[in-house]
Amino acid sequence: MQLQQLRYFLAVAETRHFTRAAEAEHVAQPSLSQQIRSLERELGAELFHRTRGNIALTDAGDALLPLARRILADTESARLAVQETVQLRRGRVRLGAPPSLCTSLVPDVLRVFRDRYPGVALGVREGGSRDLVRWLAAGELDLALIITPTSGEAAPALAVTELLHEALVLVSAEPPGGLQRPRRTVRVAELDGRPLVMFREGYDVREAALAACRAAGFEPEFAVEGGEMDAVLGFVRAGLGPAVVPGMVAARSGLAVTPFAGPGLGRTIAVAHGHEVPLTRAAEALRATLLEHLRDAARSGELPPGTRLLL
Repeated sequence: MQLQQLRYFLAVAETRHFTRAAEAEHVAQPSLSQQIRSLERELGAELFHRTRGNIALTDAGDALLPLARRILADTESARLAVQETVQLRRGRVRLGAPPSLCTSLVPDVLRVFRDRYPGVALGVREGGSRDLVRWLAAGELDLALIITPTSGEAAPALAVTELLHEALVLVSAEPPGGLQRPRRTVRVAELDGRPLVMFREGYDVREAALAACRAAGFEPEFAVEGGEMDAVLGFVRAGLGPAVVPGMVAARSGLAVTPFAGPGLGRTIAVAHGHEVPLTRAAEALRATLLEHLRDAARSGELPPGTRLLL
Protein backbone atom coordinates (compact mmCIF):
# COMPACT_ATOMS: atom_id res chain seq x y z
CA MET A 1 0.00 0.00 0.00
CA GLN A 2 1.43 3.35 -1.06
CA LEU A 3 0.54 6.88 0.01
CA GLN A 4 0.03 7.81 -3.64
CA GLN A 5 -2.59 5.07 -3.96
CA LEU A 6 -4.40 6.39 -0.90
CA ARG A 7 -4.39 9.92 -2.34
CA TYR A 8 -5.89 8.63 -5.59
CA PHE A 9 -8.48 6.60 -3.68
CA LEU A 10 -9.45 9.67 -1.64
CA ALA A 11 -9.73 11.83 -4.77
CA VAL A 12 -12.11 9.33 -6.44
CA ALA A 13 -14.13 8.94 -3.23
CA GLU A 14 -14.58 12.71 -2.95
CA THR A 15 -15.30 13.45 -6.62
CA ARG A 16 -17.18 10.18 -7.38
CA HIS A 17 -15.53 10.37 -10.81
CA PHE A 18 -12.30 8.83 -12.10
CA THR A 19 -11.62 11.47 -14.75
CA ARG A 20 -12.19 14.43 -12.42
CA ALA A 21 -10.09 12.73 -9.74
CA ALA A 22 -7.24 12.28 -12.26
CA GLU A 23 -7.45 15.94 -13.22
CA ALA A 24 -7.36 17.00 -9.58
CA GLU A 25 -4.27 14.84 -8.99
CA HIS A 26 -2.61 15.95 -12.26
CA VAL A 27 -2.24 12.39 -13.52
CA ALA A 28 -3.52 10.53 -16.55
CA GLN A 29 -6.83 8.79 -15.87
CA PRO A 30 -5.56 5.30 -16.93
CA SER A 31 -2.65 5.62 -14.49
CA LEU A 32 -4.99 6.58 -11.67
CA SER A 33 -7.33 3.68 -12.45
CA GLN A 34 -4.38 1.29 -12.54
CA GLN A 35 -3.20 2.43 -9.11
CA ILE A 36 -6.69 2.01 -7.65
CA ARG A 37 -6.84 -1.54 -9.06
CA SER A 38 -3.44 -2.29 -7.57
CA LEU A 39 -4.65 -1.04 -4.19
CA GLU A 40 -7.75 -3.22 -4.40
CA ARG A 41 -5.61 -6.27 -5.17
CA GLU A 42 -3.38 -5.45 -2.21
CA LEU A 43 -6.40 -5.17 0.10
CA GLY A 44 -8.26 -8.11 -1.41
CA ALA A 45 -11.50 -6.17 -1.92
CA GLU A 46 -13.12 -3.81 -4.40
CA LEU A 47 -13.37 -0.24 -3.12
CA PHE A 48 -15.84 1.16 -5.66
CA HIS A 49 -18.99 0.05 -7.41
CA ARG A 50 -18.35 1.02 -11.03
CA THR A 51 -21.42 1.61 -13.17
CA ARG A 52 -21.80 3.98 -16.10
CA GLY A 53 -22.27 7.47 -14.71
CA ASN A 54 -22.26 6.27 -11.12
CA ILE A 55 -19.25 5.62 -8.83
CA ALA A 56 -20.08 4.57 -5.28
CA LEU A 57 -18.05 3.26 -2.38
CA THR A 58 -18.35 -0.39 -1.43
CA ASP A 59 -18.45 -1.42 2.23
CA ALA A 60 -14.69 -1.93 2.05
CA GLY A 61 -14.30 1.56 0.58
CA ASP A 62 -16.43 3.04 3.36
CA ALA A 63 -14.18 1.33 5.93
CA LEU A 64 -11.00 2.58 4.28
CA LEU A 65 -12.13 6.19 3.73
CA PRO A 66 -11.66 7.60 7.30
CA LEU A 67 -8.43 5.65 7.73
CA ALA A 68 -7.04 6.99 4.46
CA ARG A 69 -7.91 10.54 5.50
CA ARG A 70 -6.18 10.07 8.85
CA ILE A 71 -3.06 8.48 7.31
CA LEU A 72 -2.68 11.27 4.77
CA ALA A 73 -3.30 13.94 7.42
CA ASP A 74 -0.68 12.37 9.70
CA THR A 75 1.76 12.21 6.79
CA GLU A 76 1.30 15.92 6.12
CA SER A 77 1.70 16.69 9.82
CA ALA A 78 4.94 14.72 9.88
CA ARG A 79 6.23 16.56 6.82
CA LEU A 80 5.40 19.95 8.35
CA ALA A 81 6.95 18.98 11.71
CA VAL A 82 10.21 17.95 10.07
CA GLN A 83 10.22 21.06 7.88
CA GLU A 84 9.64 23.34 10.86
CA THR A 85 12.41 21.64 12.81
CA VAL A 86 14.86 21.94 9.92
CA GLN A 87 13.94 25.61 9.54
CA LEU A 88 14.28 26.06 13.34
CA ARG A 89 10.68 27.04 13.91
CA ARG A 90 10.50 24.09 16.30
CA GLY A 91 12.93 21.86 18.15
CA ARG A 92 14.68 21.49 21.49
CA VAL A 93 18.17 22.08 22.87
CA ARG A 94 19.47 20.71 26.17
CA LEU A 95 22.42 22.76 27.43
CA GLY A 96 24.58 21.99 30.45
CA ALA A 97 26.84 24.47 32.21
CA PRO A 98 28.57 25.09 35.55
CA PRO A 99 26.60 27.37 37.91
CA SER A 100 29.19 30.13 37.50
CA LEU A 101 28.51 30.31 33.75
CA CYS A 102 24.75 30.11 34.29
CA THR A 103 25.01 33.42 36.14
CA SER A 104 27.33 35.12 33.64
CA LEU A 105 27.75 33.92 30.05
CA VAL A 106 24.74 31.64 29.52
CA PRO A 107 21.90 34.18 30.06
CA ASP A 108 23.29 36.55 27.41
CA VAL A 109 23.71 33.76 24.86
CA LEU A 110 20.25 32.30 25.50
CA ARG A 111 18.64 35.73 25.16
CA VAL A 112 20.12 36.15 21.66
CA PHE A 113 19.19 32.59 20.69
CA ARG A 114 15.62 32.98 21.97
CA ASP A 115 15.14 36.19 20.00
CA ARG A 116 16.23 34.42 16.82
CA TYR A 117 14.48 31.08 17.33
CA PRO A 118 11.46 31.60 19.61
CA GLY A 119 9.93 28.25 18.67
CA VAL A 120 12.88 26.19 19.92
CA ALA A 121 12.49 24.92 23.49
CA LEU A 122 15.49 25.48 25.76
CA GLY A 123 16.50 23.28 28.69
CA VAL A 124 19.42 24.13 31.00
CA ARG A 125 21.04 21.77 33.49
CA GLU A 126 23.63 22.96 36.01
CA GLY A 127 26.48 20.82 37.25
CA GLY A 128 30.20 20.44 37.66
CA SER A 129 32.29 19.54 34.64
CA ARG A 130 32.58 15.87 35.61
CA ASP A 131 28.81 15.58 35.84
CA LEU A 132 28.34 17.47 32.57
CA VAL A 133 30.77 15.15 30.75
CA ARG A 134 28.91 12.12 32.09
CA TRP A 135 25.52 13.53 31.05
CA LEU A 136 26.83 14.29 27.56
CA ALA A 137 28.15 10.75 27.18
CA ALA A 138 24.78 9.36 28.31
CA GLY A 139 22.91 11.44 25.73
CA GLU A 140 21.15 13.53 28.39
CA LEU A 141 22.54 16.81 27.00
CA ASP A 142 23.09 18.14 23.48
CA LEU A 143 25.79 20.67 24.38
CA ALA A 144 27.72 21.58 27.51
CA LEU A 145 30.06 24.32 28.63
CA ILE A 146 32.80 22.64 30.64
CA ILE A 147 36.04 23.57 32.37
CA THR A 148 39.06 21.84 30.84
CA PRO A 149 40.94 19.68 31.28
CA THR A 150 38.28 17.23 32.42
CA SER A 151 38.83 13.84 33.95
CA GLY A 152 36.84 10.68 33.45
CA GLU A 153 36.48 7.92 30.91
CA ALA A 154 33.74 9.73 28.95
CA ALA A 155 35.91 12.72 27.99
CA PRO A 156 37.62 11.10 24.95
CA ALA A 157 34.17 10.43 23.44
CA LEU A 158 33.50 14.17 23.25
CA ALA A 159 34.26 16.83 20.69
CA VAL A 160 35.70 19.71 22.73
CA THR A 161 36.39 23.26 21.48
CA GLU A 162 38.19 25.63 23.85
CA LEU A 163 36.53 29.05 23.95
CA LEU A 164 37.91 31.29 26.67
CA HIS A 165 40.61 31.59 29.26
CA GLU A 166 38.95 33.30 32.22
CA ALA A 167 40.81 34.85 35.13
CA LEU A 168 39.83 33.98 38.69
CA VAL A 169 39.77 37.03 40.94
CA LEU A 170 39.19 37.94 44.56
CA VAL A 171 35.93 39.69 45.45
CA SER A 172 35.31 41.36 48.77
CA ALA A 173 33.07 43.85 50.51
CA GLU A 174 36.16 45.92 51.34
CA PRO A 175 39.66 46.21 49.91
CA PRO A 176 41.64 42.98 50.55
CA GLY A 177 43.56 43.03 53.81
CA GLY A 178 41.29 45.68 55.30
CA LEU A 179 43.23 48.50 53.63
CA GLN A 180 41.53 51.84 53.15
CA ARG A 181 42.21 52.03 49.43
CA PRO A 182 41.84 49.39 46.69
CA ARG A 183 44.79 47.16 45.87
CA ARG A 184 45.96 46.72 42.26
CA THR A 185 46.68 43.01 42.79
CA VAL A 186 46.81 40.46 45.57
CA ARG A 187 49.17 37.49 45.98
CA VAL A 188 47.73 34.07 46.81
CA ALA A 189 50.09 33.90 49.82
CA GLU A 190 48.29 36.94 51.34
CA LEU A 191 45.19 34.78 51.82
CA ASP A 192 47.03 32.72 54.44
CA GLY A 193 45.24 33.28 57.74
CA ARG A 194 42.37 35.21 56.11
CA PRO A 195 39.14 33.18 56.30
CA LEU A 196 37.50 32.75 52.88
CA VAL A 197 33.95 32.24 51.74
CA MET A 198 34.19 28.95 49.86
CA PHE A 199 31.99 27.10 47.40
CA ARG A 200 30.65 23.63 48.07
CA GLU A 201 32.56 20.59 46.87
CA GLY A 202 32.12 19.92 43.18
CA TYR A 203 32.75 23.49 42.03
CA ASP A 204 35.70 23.81 39.64
CA VAL A 205 36.53 27.21 41.15
CA ARG A 206 36.82 25.65 44.61
CA GLU A 207 39.33 23.09 43.36
CA ALA A 208 41.38 25.79 41.61
CA ALA A 209 41.44 28.01 44.71
CA LEU A 210 42.43 25.15 47.02
CA ALA A 211 45.17 24.02 44.65
CA ALA A 212 46.60 27.56 44.43
CA CYS A 213 46.65 27.97 48.22
CA ARG A 214 48.33 24.62 48.73
CA ALA A 215 50.89 25.42 46.03
CA ALA A 216 51.66 28.61 48.01
CA GLY A 217 52.38 26.47 51.07
CA PHE A 218 49.28 26.81 53.25
CA GLU A 219 45.86 25.28 53.85
CA PRO A 220 43.12 27.94 53.52
CA GLU A 221 40.74 28.78 56.34
CA PHE A 222 37.00 29.08 55.70
CA ALA A 223 34.66 31.67 57.17
CA VAL A 224 31.73 29.97 55.43
CA GLU A 225 31.92 26.79 53.38
CA GLY A 226 29.43 25.01 51.14
CA GLY A 227 27.58 27.74 49.25
CA GLU A 228 26.26 27.91 45.72
CA MET A 229 27.22 30.89 43.52
CA ASP A 230 24.49 33.30 44.62
CA ALA A 231 24.98 32.35 48.28
CA VAL A 232 28.75 32.87 48.10
CA LEU A 233 28.31 36.36 46.65
CA GLY A 234 25.71 37.13 49.30
CA PHE A 235 28.04 36.02 52.09
CA VAL A 236 30.79 38.25 50.68
CA ARG A 237 28.41 41.24 50.52
CA ALA A 238 27.52 40.59 54.15
CA GLY A 239 31.18 41.02 55.05
CA LEU A 240 31.84 37.41 56.06
CA GLY A 241 35.02 37.29 54.01
CA PRO A 242 36.43 37.43 50.48
CA ALA A 243 35.95 34.73 47.87
CA VAL A 244 37.75 33.54 44.75
CA VAL A 245 35.28 33.72 41.83
CA PRO A 246 35.39 33.76 38.01
CA GLY A 247 36.06 37.13 36.40
CA MET A 248 32.78 37.18 34.43
CA VAL A 249 30.82 36.64 37.64
CA ALA A 250 32.85 39.26 39.52
CA ALA A 251 32.18 41.86 36.81
CA ARG A 252 28.43 41.64 37.53
CA SER A 253 28.64 41.27 41.30
CA GLY A 254 28.99 44.91 42.39
CA LEU A 255 31.75 43.84 44.78
CA ALA A 256 35.34 45.08 45.04
CA VAL A 257 37.38 43.07 42.52
CA THR A 258 41.11 42.47 42.88
CA PRO A 259 43.10 40.41 40.36
CA PHE A 260 45.77 37.98 41.52
CA ALA A 261 49.38 38.90 40.91
CA GLY A 262 51.16 37.00 38.15
CA PRO A 263 51.01 34.32 37.06
CA GLY A 264 47.50 34.63 38.45
CA LEU A 265 44.69 32.10 38.61
CA GLY A 266 42.49 31.10 35.71
CA ARG A 267 40.45 28.43 34.00
CA THR A 268 39.73 27.38 30.43
CA ILE A 269 36.11 27.20 29.27
CA ALA A 270 35.16 24.89 26.39
CA VAL A 271 32.01 23.79 24.58
CA ALA A 272 31.56 20.05 24.18
CA HIS A 273 29.21 17.58 22.52
CA GLY A 274 29.17 13.88 21.73
CA HIS A 275 31.41 12.63 18.91
CA GLU A 276 29.14 9.85 17.70
CA VAL A 277 25.73 11.57 17.60
CA PRO A 278 25.44 14.47 15.11
CA LEU A 279 24.19 17.73 16.58
CA THR A 280 20.59 18.63 15.82
CA ARG A 281 19.94 21.75 13.76
CA ALA A 282 18.81 23.54 16.93
CA ALA A 283 21.95 22.52 18.84
CA GLU A 284 24.14 23.59 15.91
CA ALA A 285 22.37 26.96 15.92
CA LEU A 286 22.94 27.41 19.66
CA ARG A 287 26.62 26.54 19.31
CA ALA A 288 26.97 29.05 16.45
CA THR A 289 25.17 31.71 18.52
CA LEU A 290 27.56 31.09 21.42
CA LEU A 291 30.67 31.46 19.22
CA GLU A 292 29.28 34.57 17.53
CA HIS A 293 28.44 36.16 20.90
CA LEU A 294 31.95 35.57 22.25
CA ARG A 295 33.64 36.92 19.13
CA ASP A 296 31.43 40.04 19.21
CA ALA A 297 32.17 40.57 22.91
CA ALA A 298 35.92 40.24 22.29
CA ARG A 299 35.84 42.71 19.38
CA SER A 300 33.84 45.27 21.34
CA GLY A 301 35.98 44.96 24.49
CA GLU A 302 33.09 43.64 26.58
CA LEU A 303 34.98 40.68 28.02
CA PRO A 304 36.15 41.33 31.62
CA PRO A 305 39.86 42.01 32.25
CA GLY A 306 41.83 38.78 32.25
CA THR A 307 39.32 36.95 30.03
CA ARG A 308 40.86 36.01 26.68
CA LEU A 309 39.18 34.55 23.60
CA LEU A 310 40.82 31.33 22.36
CA LEU A 311 38.93 30.97 19.06
